Amino acid sequence: MTHRVVVADRLAEAGLQLLAATPELEVANVAGRPREELERALAGAHALIVRSETRVTADLLTRAPHLRVIARAGTGVDNIDVHAATRRGVAVMNAPGANTVSAAEHAMSLLLSLVRQIPWAAEAMRRGGWDRKRFEGTELRGKTIGIVGLGRVGGHVAQFARAFGMQTLGHDPFLDPERAAELQVKLLPLDLLLRQVDVVTLHVAHTEQTHHLINGERLSLMKPTALLINTARGELVDEAALAEAIRSKRIAGAAIDVFAVEPLPADSPLRQLDRVILTPHLAASTAEAQERVSLEICTAVRESLVSGDLSFAINVPGISGDVLRRLGPLLDLARRLSRLALALVDGPVASVEVAYGGKDEAAPRPVLMAAVEGLLGAMRVEPVSLVNALLIAEERGIQHARKTGTPEPGFETTVGVKLATAQGRARVAGALVGDSHGRVIRIDEYHVDVAPEGWMIVIRNRDVPGVIGRVGTLLGQAGINIGSYHQARRDAPGQEALAAITVDQALTNGVLDQLGRVPDILQVRLADLG
Repeated sequence: MTHRVVVADRLAEAGLQLLAATPELEVANVAGRPREELERALAGAHALIVRSETRVTADLLTRAPHLRVIARAGTGVDNIDVHAATRRGVAVMNAPGANTVSAAEHAMSLLLSLVRQIPWAAEAMRRGGWDRKRFEGTELRGKTIGIVGLGRVGGHVAQFARAFGMQTLGHDPFLDPERAAELQVKLLPLDLLLRQVDVVTLHVAHTEQTHHLINGERLSLMKPTALLINTARGELVDEAALAEAIRSKRIAGAAIDVFAVEPLPADSPLRQLDRVILTPHLAASTAEAQERVSLEICTAVRESLVSGDLSFAINVPGISGDVLRRLGPLLDLARRLSRLALALVDGPVASVEVAYGGKDEAAPRPVLMAAVEGLLGAMRVEPVSLVNALLIAEERGIQHARKTGTPEPGFETTVGVKLATAQGRARVAGALVGDSHGRVIRIDEYHVDVAPEGWMIVIRNRDVPGVIGRVGTLLGQAGINIGSYHQARRDAPGQEALAAITVDQALTNGVLDQLGRVPDILQVRLADLG
């Protein structure tokens, strides 16, 4: 199968060449072209690569019915409607590490330029001036820097700051204390940090919780000599409050690379202020970073389409290509077992419980996701994938849970699926025989041994002579070919029995109803195992 990759924004050539060299991929590069061309290209797209220029909205997603991957060539994904993508079953990826060095270096460059007044001194020199006293600066050595967000970039900034002899404080509620100790950063609550530092630098994502993280109230906590650096996201700072704080000398200055509206409007008050350095979103704009970002994100897209590797996806718990390949037969078995279980219950599904028995520690959650995906697929919910299966189940009020434990007796790896409705329950189990051969081994309390493929008829009947013959005769007269027929007893002979029968085609022309009227048959169900 050929997968189509649409490139909406400009990428370094190295990544584009990698995609073009992959036989399974076809590249449509519409970077810099009118939006109408992007929308036309999306009609057949399986992957979309963007940078910060293209906003991937819920409306844009409707133009891409076959989309499986959205990839952001950069760190953040705030220009992508992640919830809408997840709801559609589309994996959202980014390249979080490729611009780490460039972004950290830019933050330190801005800080050095600010404390040494380099932009203003250079401009005065161009005008013929030579005023050494006016542009006297301050040293970084001995100053205290507050780093808000100690991920890849923030951690790198901490290393640079220590090299300049600065004291490092940090705020990051998600940082492991051991990592903070490794970075030699003392963690503090944000308000306390702001009161103590000479420089604040921001390195967090923009979320509802971090919107206007630095506002008028928090700016008033800072020293009058303090400086603010922002190379992360413009929305982290209340720009109007920042402009007022600098005008009123509540803080000494700022260096800003990112803005709430980009390009920054010509009438922005930030453009008119002394002691403010503005750069046009340059933190990742180095030749090295551009090439790394391009290669990293294009590799991620290639692997996701060609081998199903979702390890770069932010809306899927890291499922690598190796895990998917290793668990492929098991995930397929889980999907089929859910389809079988659904055929055995009546009414809307209230809950699904998936039990994994085996030694692979990476298996339980992907197995749950695959089982729920198979259940929703059998319910004709589309589109559904590993990406959105659990979300859609929750939206439909279907509770889901997973259990881990020992396999069913006699097997090394098993999966059990239990569905509950208001009318009753059904439990099925399957096992892997070898590395790739799946079998259904239990239907409710009956032990069976049947391949989970094609169409399966499940019959409950009285355990009396003649039932098997009558079923076989009826199917034969209807032209239905039997692939396998497994009869299982629950208790002693003469009680009830269950038959699991695989057939080569669906039962049409009333054959299912005819089976239900056969003497001694109590119930007939038909499952499409896909």
